[in-house]
Amino acid sequence: MNAVRRGGLGLLAWLTGILFFLPIAWMALTSFHSESDAAANPPSFAASLTLDGYREFFGSGGGASPWPALVNSTVASVASTLCVLLLALPAAYALSIRPVRKWTDVLFFFLSTKMLPAVAGLLPIYLFAKNAGMLDNIWLLVILYTSMNLPIAVWMMQSFLAEVPVAVIEAARVDGARLPVILARVVAPIALPGIAATALICFIFSWNELLFARVLTGVVAETAPVFLTGFITSQGLFLAKVCAASLVVSLPVLAAGFAAQDKLVQGLSLGAVK
Repeated sequence: MNAVRRGGLGLLAWLTGILFFLPIAWMALTSFHSESDAAANPPSFAASLTLDGYREFFGSGGGASPWPALVNSTVASVASTLCVLLLALPAAYALSIRPVRKWTDVLFFFLSTKMLPAVAGLLPIYLFAKNAGMLDNIWLLVILYTSMNLPIAVWMMQSFLAEVPVAVIEAARVDGARLPVILARVVAPIALPGIAATALICFIFSWNELLFARVLTGVVAETAPVFLTGFITSQGLFLAKVCAASLVVSLPVLAAGFAAQDKLVQGLSLGAVK
């Protein structure tokens, strides 16, 4: 009975994985079709393959180059993720290993900032950016993404750092190590899976963010998601080119997730089993 149950659960897991993978596979296949084949109804699986969608995306047809937008997304995502980790690690340390008074209330306050709809803060942030002369500035997005991801990062890392043995930290303190050394050489290596999981999630959130980037940027600081919206024109939706662009923009996130998948699984399951 147990073998049958395990086999059924395994089959269910495979079917669920395939269900989630099918849209990505369909998008990848469509990106290699011509526009006429991509728009055919019903779709043809035997249609000839071509790289025209990718050539047009990268500007060979005289369109705008995607490289500035991809660079802007990389800078905003990587810089904000690094800032989040630098700020979240000592905050999580104070809330887990060296807990402050009413630390649960502090954690709830951090998480409550995520309950505000993003559109509700859009106008004040726009007015602030306009008065500060920071519209269409990539560093404004870095600050915004850092503040948006910091609460969830502190919440996640607090649970990860709670699993760090206090005896190891006390031994380092007896040896004369100060807090920065303890965080960098003792806490960080032990909680590395949790830190990697937090960093990956913050990177994905920053890379995929569209609302603030759409409103607060123009030409100079345009990010990849904003660049993708330019393919929806009055002439219609060019499906093959949109699929090619979407696949290229998704590759950094997919690559980061694949490279850190072991750390992600360890981090998200840290403390779940003893």
